[in-house]
Amino acid sequence: VGADITEFLAWFEQTEEDIIADVLKANEIFSAFEDLPFPTVVAINGICLGGGMEMSLACDYRVMADSAKVGLPEVKLGLYPGFGGTVRLSRVIGADNAIEWIASGSEKRSDAAFKDGAVDAVVPKDKVAEEAYKLLERLAAGELDYKERRAEKKGKLQLNAIESMMVFETAKGFIAGKAGKHYPAPVESVKTIQKHANFERDQAIAIEAKGFAKMAKTSVAQNLIGLFLNDQTIKKIAKQHTKQAKPVEQAAVLGAGIMGGGIAYQSAYKGTPILMKDINEDGIKLGLDEAAKLLTKAVERKKMDIKKMANTLNNIRPTLSYGDFGNVDVVVEAVVENVKVKKAVLAEAEKQLKAGAVLASNTSTISITELATALDKPEDFCGMHFFNPVHRMPLVEVIRGEKTSDATIATVVSYAQKMGKTPIVVNDCPGFLVNRILFPYFGGFAALLRDGADFENVDKVMEKFGWPMGPAYLMDVVGIDTGVHAQAVMADGFPDRMKQDYRSAMDVMYEEKRYGQKNDAGFYTYELDKKGKQKKVSDPKAHELVAGVAQSQKTFEDQQIIDRLMIPMCLETVRCLEDGIVETPAEADMGLVYGIGFPPFRGGALKYIDDMGVAAFVELCDSYAELGKLYEPTARLREMAKNNEKFYA
Repeated sequence: VGADITEFLAWFEQTEEDIIADVLKANEIFSAFEDLPFPTVVAINGICLGGGMEMSLACDYRVMADSAKVGLPEVKLGLYPGFGGTVRLSRVIGADNAIEWIASGSEKRSDAAFKDGAVDAVVPKDKVAEEAYKLLERLAAGELDYKERRAEKKGKLQLNAIESMMVFETAKGFIAGKAGKHYPAPVESVKTIQKHANFERDQAIAIEAKGFAKMAKTSVAQNLIGLFLNDQTIKKIAKQHTKQAKPVEQAAVLGAGIMGGGIAYQSAYKGTPILMKDINEDGIKLGLDEAAKLLTKAVERKKMDIKKMANTLNNIRPTLSYGDFGNVDVVVEAVVENVKVKKAVLAEAEKQLKAGAVLASNTSTISITELATALDKPEDFCGMHFFNPVHRMPLVEVIRGEKTSDATIATVVSYAQKMGKTPIVVNDCPGFLVNRILFPYFGGFAALLRDGADFENVDKVMEKFGWPMGPAYLMDVVGIDTGVHAQAVMADGFPDRMKQDYRSAMDVMYEEKRYGQKNDAGFYTYELDKKGKQKKVSDPKAHELVAGVAQSQKTFEDQQIIDRLMIPMCLETVRCLEDGIVETPAEADMGLVYGIGFPPFRGGALKYIDDMGVAAFVELCDSYAELGKLYEPTARLREMAKNNEKFYA
């Protein structure tokens, strides 16, 4: 399983020179193993990643179980291999294959590993040791020349000047385009292989070690390693929650629209049969069409075969009645985001359930405690907020109402995990965790447009900053009608900082029935490209509408745009932590990364504050004080600044 990542952050606090010395010391062990005066074979029977794979590459031959996985995933932590991986793999499978393995950081199954030549044999798991010993005997008997193979692995890369230029220069351009400027490790890994191509093992390893240390000192590596550790933290917290979980053998979803269909697909795909109830056939058709569309795409991408597709579809049972709800363990309500409708549907469904069955609402903003007032057993009810699109977004917020029992939380957390999701338990408040933090960001955006900013420029600046999409495009994807409704809920909940005393660009888009991607017109218009995918197109009419609500015509520097959007988001994250909506910085930051695509290389909102320095962040907030409460630091944050504290020790 490779190196112990929990040690990395402390290790990387050393100087580059000290990191290089440590890496070279470890490499001496690998090289001494490689230089043993007899043949070596490694038997790979499970997960063999990172340093584990580098150890196996130091052997002469590799025998792999058909169920095992190998790979060098270090780029996912902002690094690249440091125990000889770039050196040995490039000489074992060729530079082009090694570049693909290392720069993508992908895990390889046995068939791909054998095809590329990274392993010498693939056998059933129970035969791995036996076959490895047989191979060793053949080597000892002189049937195979391990010395020649070892010499090749320890030598220079066999590429002439033209081949070298074609392999490396083409790869650097392609990978830079894929990885983007915020993630330097993939391109640096290619440059490193290029640098050591004409050197033998020991000099090549010294070149790799120098580059590894350089990557280890980047903020990108520190933040990505931090996220990995945060992910481990939230998994441990979830494990604590699931101790009281009841088994979920049968689920149900109420409301068979796009969201209901997505939930049904995800549950069925991961093996939990689900009833999908709606009040009419059109709704059922919409939900089934959504599930079928996702399954078809999975088959096209070779993620599943036709048999798995059929089994998944068979696990979704559409119904117009509550007939079989007496057998259901968990019901997820996913009807329209309206408090009266939700209360009526939840109360009706509760009467159909067996004792101990759990009822959950997929609401994105409505108070769970408020919805629970319609129920006889509020202790068996909680929130289960999925993010759209359900099949792609990893996060599920599990929301605890005032009367929700621990057993209910445990069961829903367990079901979310069974669905392949990352659950984070949050306490009840308007917007819960993610939307409560997102809407101050949108509030900062609305005020920017009020003051004359160009929304397309704002989008470009924030995408350059690292967001997958800017705020105008994101609002179109979320749905401007949904956004306006949620904004009203947030304004009621937090009027001091989220109530807007002006007509915003979102308001005017809503009035003009420009709802975004769902009806092909919002801040942008949407057309189908040659592949049938929606693409956004600049629209003069949208600019005209936004100009109509602008109260001035200021121009903004890129950093001002970043500050005016990021400060409200970061401050609301601080408030969520202080208010006990989440218990740890790890949960808050992972909620943003998994829920709304916060730039991973920046580590999350609280890590962003830490990296800037709490005192410097408070000073920055104060420089925007005229913009109101959204930009006002909490008393506790000021105290942290004074005491030189951090969110992450």
